Amino acid sequence: MNHLSETFNELSRIIVTALNEPQTYIQFVVVASLYSLAYVIALYIKRNISALHLKSDENSHPLRKLAFNIGIILAPLLGLFFIKIAYQVVMTLGYDSWFIRFILAVAVLLFFYSAITTFVTSPFAAHLFKWIGLPILFLHVVELLNPLILILKDISIEAGNVNISAYGFLRVLIFGLLLFWLGRVSNNFGKAIIKKQLALDVPTREVFTKLFEVSLFCIIVLLLLNVMGINLTTLAVFGGALGVGIGLGLQSIASNFVSGIIILLDKSLTIGDYVELDNGQTGFVREFRMRYTVLETYDGKDLLVPNEMFISDLLVNWSHKDPKQRYKVEFSVPYATDVRAMVEYIKEAVAEHPQVLSGDEVALEERPDCEIESFGDSGINMFVEFWMIGIDDGKNRVGGDLMLIIFETLRKHNIEIPFPQREVRILNPEHKPAG
Repeated sequence: MNHLSETFNELSRIIVTALNEPQTYIQFVVVASLYSLAYVIALYIKRNISALHLKSDENSHPLRKLAFNIGIILAPLLGLFFIKIAYQVVMTLGYDSWFIRFILAVAVLLFFYSAITTFVTSPFAAHLFKWIGLPILFLHVVELLNPLILILKDISIEAGNVNISAYGFLRVLIFGLLLFWLGRVSNNFGKAIIKKQLALDVPTREVFTKLFEVSLFCIIVLLLLNVMGINLTTLAVFGGALGVGIGLGLQSIASNFVSGIIILLDKSLTIGDYVELDNGQTGFVREFRMRYTVLETYDGKDLLVPNEMFISDLLVNWSHKDPKQRYKVEFSVPYATDVRAMVEYIKEAVAEHPQVLSGDEVALEERPDCEIESFGDSGINMFVEFWMIGIDDGKNRVGGDLMLIIFETLRKHNIEIPFPQREVRILNPEHKPAG
């Protein structure tokens, strides 16, 4: 504390002395000129590079968004660069200019604040940077951080052979939050860039996305362990033995991760495919994760399906080969019906549906067809086969429309749908039950 008090007193004395010297005001003019030059150069660069001043939207390429953000902080960055050059020149000439050092500290804080407001979109992270990062940076620039670190190191507790200081705790906390924030931002940015590579097919982009996510996670963990002071060499020694035990306990996770990689490499599933699982669950593939795949059902639910199920169980991929699908609608008619005429009525009515493939340009085997399926107890069981683009569900609920069309067509031609009937015959009407 005495050291801090002496530092502040010395700083106050330097300020008063500097304000009474004419060269301080000359330096002020120089600094103002340098910042003006920085803003003029930044404006010139932004006018000649469209990516630095054209505002991007949500669908723009991530690199374009990054370029626009760089254009915002370009002026403070150039100002900091010019002030740093001026400071080095003054130090080289043998002058100890308090004013230049102060302006350099202000330039650093101004650039850091501009970077926070431009790149940090999370309100929580922005408040942490402003209320924790800026004070720490200011103490570092004015050379007061080291005395504060010494004070925090003296505040410690001992638990056996472990010495826990306030400085060590705060360092792990601050750097941990910073690393995880950087990891999340870098992960989102990297995944966005990979998904914009339209030259690669969807499965390949998903593979690179997964590998990037895993690699970034490993790097963040190793950096955090280093900040915590854990010797990575020692960790590697018992890591092999520990890995065997952990591997046995994490077999399911490892299997799902490897299964996800295999799915993406063999291209059996892609984003947007409509699949049916062995247990009857259906949905669209929306996202591949390290452990599971997200399926979105027609009723808005998200199914988190372990990747291993796509490898070990039976899977029906309705979208894998061709978006065209064939479906069947069943109905019945009385035995007295003129089936040959009725079949033509039904085929013409079904072909009028806008989503049913029909017409002379459609192959004969893909046009609507109506046939007898079987002879039932109450009537003739018929079915209509039709082809359509997509899945007969959700917004493309064609089957329900066709059932209504078939019903109206049958009614129009005075054909009733038979209902179950039972004939009861009394063999001995004179016999009466006893009692």
